[in-house]
Amino acid sequence: MAYLLVFLPLVASFIVGIFGRILGDKISQFITCSFVLISSVLSIYIFSDVAINSNIYNLKIFNWITSGGLVLNWSINIDTLTSVMLVVVTSVSALVHVYSVGYMSHDPDKPRFMSYLSLFTFMMLMLVTSDNFLQLFFGWEGVGLASYLLIGFWYKKPSANSAAIKAFVVNRVGDFGLAIGIFLIFKYTGSVNFVDVFKAIPTLLDKNISMLGIESSLINFICIFLFIGAMGKSAQIFLHTWLPDAMEGPTPVSALIHAATMVTAGVFLVVRCSPIFEYSPFVLNIIVLVGATTAFFAGTIGLVQNDIKRVIAYSTCSQLGYMFFAAGLGAYHIAIFHLFTHAFFKALLFLGAGSVIHAFNDEQDMRNMGGVWKKIPYTYSLMIIGTLALTGFPFLSGFFSKDAIIETAYNSTSFFAGYAVTIGVLTAFMTSLYSWRLIFMTFHGTYNNKNISLSKVHESPAVMLVPLLFLALGAIFAGYAFKDYFIGSQFIQFWSSSIFFLKEFVLLHPPLWFLLLTPILVLLAIPLSYYFFVKDKKSLDGFVEINKPLYNFLVNKWYFDELYDFLFVKPAKKIGAFFWKIGDGTIIDGFGPDGLAKLVKLVSDKAVQFQSGFLYHYAFVILIGLSILLTYMMIF
Repeated sequence: MAYLLVFLPLVASFIVGIFGRILGDKISQFITCSFVLISSVLSIYIFSDVAINSNIYNLKIFNWITSGGLVLNWSINIDTLTSVMLVVVTSVSALVHVYSVGYMSHDPDKPRFMSYLSLFTFMMLMLVTSDNFLQLFFGWEGVGLASYLLIGFWYKKPSANSAAIKAFVVNRVGDFGLAIGIFLIFKYTGSVNFVDVFKAIPTLLDKNISMLGIESSLINFICIFLFIGAMGKSAQIFLHTWLPDAMEGPTPVSALIHAATMVTAGVFLVVRCSPIFEYSPFVLNIIVLVGATTAFFAGTIGLVQNDIKRVIAYSTCSQLGYMFFAAGLGAYHIAIFHLFTHAFFKALLFLGAGSVIHAFNDEQDMRNMGGVWKKIPYTYSLMIIGTLALTGFPFLSGFFSKDAIIETAYNSTSFFAGYAVTIGVLTAFMTSLYSWRLIFMTFHGTYNNKNISLSKVHESPAVMLVPLLFLALGAIFAGYAFKDYFIGSQFIQFWSSSIFFLKEFVLLHPPLWFLLLTPILVLLAIPLSYYFFVKDKKSLDGFVEINKPLYNFLVNKWYFDELYDFLFVKPAKKIGAFFWKIGDGTIIDGFGPDGLAKLVKLVSDKAVQFQSGFLYHYAFVILIGLSILLTYMMIF
């Protein structure tokens, strides 16, 4: 059963990728959708067996590497953490596959798109079911490759090509860090199997090493490099710049990559490696700092974005920051709980945005929308549910997971706990502001689109709305239904096989005033957003005019792209130009192909001079040749 779950998407991708044009669009869509739906059903069954009944499976597929003392199997490892990720990945992926049937209905390359989606799903399943770091790295890189193909799916569009390359290159920075971390693990433990490595870590606590002139404990170095890998995949600050540009891909890609799969891989890595991170308080503090800063940073940018997909993308970046600082506080189970709930409402919002874009004939600028909630009532209602869940509206899924993170920060003794709780509350308020800004600018106010008449704005077909309905159910009920297992009375037994706690984790409830603070701020943001973005836009314009430098700072995304262009891109281009002109043009070509060609021409020109056409010239040459021959014979 586990074999089917993991490999069905790969089989679907192979069949449709190779034979898609022969099979046709409908059969290709049917194969990919049905295979991934079967995987989704199987994942729910495995979740009930593994997570609820506390069963663990390690299924060997084949012997992969045998070298000296290193023996690696290609295996499927299923514990509670894996089973949760399987449900998240396959459920969202199945709904995205079905949604894509409607969204991509006018695209000429439907089989290729569906093949890429299924390939991406398989790579993510390979990542979360791995039982060693090398297999995890294979899935990690496979996800990067598949995301490159999906983001750049519309390859005739220059911006899509640039976005795909940018995502691929930026992620290589994080992947390099992950690779170094794995090398250190293998060098000092002699293994890359999770079980063996986690057993060996306590024996290495007193081991110090020096790298680049910095001396610290081996555990700190391993953890920091693993976290660099996680930062790249999960778009944390400094390695986040690929995320908004990835919106150039089709909207179903955005939902799949930025809701349930690729961006959550970093969080999964940190939680999977909790038996290592628990022994490095220093790196855990760094994770808290980076996560909280990312949550705030992305939230500020989300306030001023006008592209509907980019608002949701920065929201994803911000919510990932919450997950990381929860993990940094040692609340790994709460981080995964937020990952779980976030997958449903974020996929709902992305696909809902796709429905809006579909209604407006590919328009994505919210300033060109407005006043259409009656024209697309189903999309509107479902996006309201997603927005309520994202903002942490009481008793929806986001409320249970995000508030648990903020409460953990309040009670934590971590060095950056005070910073984290302040940022957590402030970012929750900003999240509500920009989320309701999206709703009000898109659906309320006056209709602003000059390219398409209001009468032509239309609701999406059922094949696009039904997946939204299922995601809405998850956004409403997932938090309440699973809170006891993930973070409640049963969490110790639930996570015992997957998460390591060096000290007993106890979730203490803060005082009542603090419990009420975040929900009050979240609710307060609703009338504020309505007033500034619907009722009185002029007052907001006046505020922007007064604070123009701040506004430009946020619109330009804290100038990270410009900074990286100055520090890395332009110097790299100059170095490349130097080696191209001097190294390649002058030296390699000069002494290589061009030099050889000139030498051959020179020899040819000299040889031609012997072909004068005069008989006495030829006789003279013959005499010289005979003289040389006779001289040689007389000497030797």
